[in-house]
Amino acid sequence: MYITGWTALLAALGAVPAFLLADRGVAWLWVLCVLALALLDALLAPPTRSLGVRREVPSSVRLTESTASTVTVANLSGRRARGAVRDAWAPSAGAGPNRHRFALSSGEMTRFVTPLTPRRRGLREGSAVTLRIEGPLRLAGRQKSLPVDTVLRVLPEFASRKHLPARLARLRELDGLSPVMMRGAGTEFDSLREYVIGDDVRTIDWRATGRRADVVVRTYRPERDRRVFIVLDTGRLSASRVGGAPRIEASMEACLLLSALASRAGDRVQVTAFDRVERARAQGPSDAALMPVLASALAPVEPVLAETDWSALVRLASERLSQRALVVLLTTLDESLMDSGALQAIATLQRHHQVVVASVSDPEEDAMIAGRGSVEEVYTAAAAARAGLERDAVAARIRQGGAEVVEALPDDLAPRLADIYLALKASGRL
Repeated sequence: MYITGWTALLAALGAVPAFLLADRGVAWLWVLCVLALALLDALLAPPTRSLGVRREVPSSVRLTESTASTVTVANLSGRRARGAVRDAWAPSAGAGPNRHRFALSSGEMTRFVTPLTPRRRGLREGSAVTLRIEGPLRLAGRQKSLPVDTVLRVLPEFASRKHLPARLARLRELDGLSPVMMRGAGTEFDSLREYVIGDDVRTIDWRATGRRADVVVRTYRPERDRRVFIVLDTGRLSASRVGGAPRIEASMEACLLLSALASRAGDRVQVTAFDRVERARAQGPSDAALMPVLASALAPVEPVLAETDWSALVRLASERLSQRALVVLLTTLDESLMDSGALQAIATLQRHHQVVVASVSDPEEDAMIAGRGSVEEVYTAAAAARAGLERDAVAARIRQGGAEVVEALPDDLAPRLADIYLALKASGRL
């Protein structure tokens, strides 16, 4: 049961004059009569079970984009029903006006739309739908909250897709260049042509040369259908905030851009979100098949407050990869990598694959290092500089083993990683 503003107004109209006349007995009697009338009005209201309620939302929406929740209310009773419905959502769902009034005749149905603009990625669950049915006097009514299970999957924003056209143009340039004139990993036979000065003698095709009057060499082009294995580290370090958002968000943007680019290049992409166990997995033979699956798989992934098990990650990569591949580790460059087994894991992967380690850098560190206005700022600058030196030492250790290291600001990590991929592809190292 609930009471309306009309009940409070009616009670005040009689009780206030009585109190002013110092006749409190009459005032209390008036209030009790109004409450009794409101109770009777609530009993005369149609029961809440006489209304049918259904809520519908799209299966998914991309972060920062808008969608809507549709609530359908049907009057299943033989009486006229008048009241309001509240379509409640968590604050992170970004719901707009969600209270809607209705007046339904017997058998009538109506729909109400609540705009949604999610503010966070993940699974946003709808709260209960609350019904209020007024009595004939509109003094009170019946109220009930109905649990309507609804889940809206909010996909990653993929703001880095604005960098995709430029990288695809560069990829087309690579495909249009002269075939690579060297044997080695990452190349495949393209065609035969006449020998010119400067060609590697190892590319001479002696059988074809024997059939012609001129020396003939084989030409090679970068291989397609290579394997790209992307690991999104969801360990505790990915939960630290950089630029107002957790590190994992920038890593996820880089993962999406690289996956889109590599799949367009004809490579086979596998993505895993991993800390101590695999949290999500996605793969697809083409860009059209991969990206929707990848976005849906990454949507509910959140950082886990646990250390990443690097030895388990090496075992997982060994199970998934049967041939040489590009292994991209989206993690955090930190001194803790020295003691966590990460360096040993990277060295093990590098022996069989080409490894790239990508990390988000904190834009506030430069401001910390520049601060010299007080003793506290000097100590802060020293700590920030020390942290930078430690990361540089970790990166140097990784590069000594042949792996590539990319460290960039949150908005720059995705394009920088895509450029590294293109450079590796151009040099035939994939």
